This record gives sequence, structure tokens and C-alpha cells, in this order.
Amino acid sequence: MDSTDSTSTARTNATSPGPGRARQDTIYRSGVAGIRPKVPTDAAGLERAARRAMSRKAWAYVNGAAGEGRTRDNNREAFDRYRIVPRMAHGVKQRDLSTTILGQELTSPVLLAPVGAGALVHPDSDLMIARAAARADVPYVVSNQGSSPLEEIASTYRNARHTTESSRNAGHWFQLYWSTDETLVDSLIARAEDSGAGALVVTLDTTVLGWRPQDLNLGSLPFSRGQGIAQYTSDHRFLQIVRRRLRDRTSGGTAGVRVTPAAVASLFSIARHHPGPTLRNLLAPEPRASVETFLDIYSNPGLDWDMLATLRHRTHLPVVVKGVLHPDDAERAFEAGADAVVVSNHGGRQVDGAVASLDALVEIRERLGDGPTVLLDSGVRTGRDVAVAVALGADAVLLGRPHLYGLAVAGERGVQEVVENVLAELDLTMALTGASDIASLRRTELRRECPCGTPVSVPPPR
Repeated sequence: MDSTDSTSTARTNATSPGPGRARQDTIYRSGVAGIRPKVPTDAAGLERAARRAMSRKAWAYVNGAAGEGRTRDNNREAFDRYRIVPRMAHGVKQRDLSTTILGQELTSPVLLAPVGAGALVHPDSDLMIARAAARADVPYVVSNQGSSPLEEIASTYRNARHTTESSRNAGHWFQLYWSTDETLVDSLIARAEDSGAGALVVTLDTTVLGWRPQDLNLGSLPFSRGQGIAQYTSDHRFLQIVRRRLRDRTSGGTAGVRVTPAAVASLFSIARHHPGPTLRNLLAPEPRASVETFLDIYSNPGLDWDMLATLRHRTHLPVVVKGVLHPDDAERAFEAGADAVVVSNHGGRQVDGAVASLDALVEIRERLGDGPTVLLDSGVRTGRDVAVAVALGADAVLLGRPHLYGLAVAGERGVQEVVENVLAELDLTMALTGASDIASLRRTELRRECPCGTPVSVPPPR
């Protein structure tokens, strides 16, 4: 770039209205012609629209929670207890939302969280989310329970990224569920490295599946119908395990399965989601054996800190430990060699009545101090939520259900609009509270409402 281009770019940046004003302008200008946003700009409206758009089984899985939904509700109630104290006349003409996580530049403190079995919403969910994330310029944490192979998702993200004006973000990360087969763990790690992933996100809180009545009452588990296991059926080591089990006759049979219309539909679903022609898959034992093998080995209830510590010599990627809620566990994660932790209760999907992630964040940041990298997942719905999380000590947040809601409502464009709306509100919240960048946002004053209703000042975490 020559000096003329540099001057022009600087002048453009100096007069940029920021993502908040830009998003408002887009919506209001369309409104002049009577065009309203297809994707609701409020969290409650988005959720209602997504429910109308999803099938019953898809809604049960995506929106469902453990037990009576107490943890999911706790996550939202925790955010609702905090009050922002705006500061005036700070001359915040421009806001810089960028930050650095694990040495990687991000254009904002927002990443898209891994969400499994997205094929319930759309067959190409992961590819559509990847394109939308790239165009919105946010990293995408690819799910280990994805509906497309990691390599295809990573390629889709990179190709879409080349079409954007700004491409400073850290790209894709990869989520890892620790299998009972260690050679499969190594294979998934190697694929993450080869795909160019920016980090390995090891999920701790799903060593067994939580009690989820919404799925149970429908007798619905997407993985049993071949959905959400593409990372496995595209893995050479996993397929070796499947074929060995077939030789040993420990998988692939249909004994004990009643022949009903639903069973036939499930068989077609398994065949359709397995690599290769559907007709061939209907006649072959491998697709059914793959589902059974996945259900047997995808997670490891015996996972412990010593096993996690082995990652330091098994990968060169930054290791992010997801699913931490107790300060002691956060310390153990870093002692085991983690580069960052994600404070998360899996969106309330695992333990009913667990502590809210936001409340756990406050305790963990207080214990760890300023240095370690801490991200927040679970309960984030709006730009205001992002601002509160950062003010309470999060270096960045993961946005989960909302982006899948956007996918259900308006496809790829819906995901992008959800991200744009969140970033727009974050930008405007910063402007209206006197925060010019993420560092000053961390100093935003908050007040926490006690159960008695009396606000209590919360000192900035750093």
C-alpha cells in the first residue's frame, strides 16, 4: 500500500460511524422502503422466530436444557442482576472493539461457540455458519459433533474470508471431545493442526450426556440418526475402529430394533448422512456400525487432569479448556498446561441447578488475577451482555444458541445478522458508557442487584 492509500484508509477509519451506527443506518434506510429485518434485533424475538422455524426435535435439542432448565435460566438471571453505570462527556468519537487472544488478533471480543448437530436446522449448517462467521469477521469454534468434515469447514471459512474487506481475526478453532480411544484423540488433534486451527478447545463438561427431558420425551438423539458425527465418519482412525468392530461383530447389527416407520426413517437418515451414495449406504453395515461406535467411544468419563496434561506434548496448538466453573479447576487447568479457560456450564445443558457461568467468571477472575486468559460461554445473548462480561473479567465471549437461531430464521445471512446486531449493540453501549476500547470497557462500573433489591457496586476486575 502506498502513502496515498494509507492516508485514504486513515481518513476513512477516522470518519467511520462504527458498527453500531452502520447497522442502524442499514436497517433504517431499508425501513424507508417498508422493509423490516427478517432477523429480529431483540433476543426474545429472535428466539420466538427460531422456534417457529425449527422442527419440534430441532427445537428440543437446540433450546433444550438439563432437568428443569434451572441452569439455563440462572445464566440469564445472572446477567439481569448487573447494572451498567454510564459515564458522560468522554469524547468517544470512535470505538475500537479489537482485542488479542492467545496472541491472535480479533476484531471484537466475540467468537461463535461450537454447536453440535446443526444439521437439525440445516443440512449444511456448519458450512453456512463458517461463511457467515468469516464475513462477519469473527472466529468460529468448529464443533467436534459437526455435520460437515473439519477440513471442508476450514476451507469454506478461508474462502469466504478472502471476500471480506477486513480479515484480521484468528480464523477457526477446533473443539475436541476426548474419546475413550487415544489414537482417535491423536487423529483429531492432527486434523485440527493440519486444518490451520488457531486453538484446540477441549470440552470437559460432557464426559457423559446430561439429563435432557426435552430430548428424552421425544426419544430423540440426533447422533443415533447419523447427524452430527461427520468429524468421525471422515476420520481414518475412526473408520478403522468401525471396521474392526464389524469384523469382531460388535457393531452394525439390527437385532432388537423393531421395524416401524420411524425406524425406517432413522435408517434412511443414517445412510444419507454417511459419506457415499445413500443407496449403497442403505445396504452396507458400516453406516449403522459408525453410529454405534460413535455412541460407544465419543466421550470419556475417565478424563482427568493428568490426561489433559499430555496435550502439551501432543500438539503445538494453544490449548483452551472449556467447561470450568470452580476457581480450583481453573487453576488446575493452567497447571496442566492450558493456555486459556472458558468459563461455561454448556448453556445449562449438563447439570440442572448449576452456578451461572457469569457468577463463576467473577470468582475465577478474582482467584486468577489479571494475567491468565479467561473466556465466557453460556447465557450471552446481546451486545450489552458482552459488555457486562468484559467488565467482569472476560477476555472474550462465545456466542452459542443465538447464531443457530439466526440460521433457522434466515440461513447464512441470519447468522451474519445476529453477529452484526450483537457487535452493533456492543459498539453503541461502549459509546454511551464512555469506553473507547476494550481496555476501557474493562473499567466500566457495574452495580449488582442483591436478592434484597439493593444495588451493590462492583469494582472493575482490573
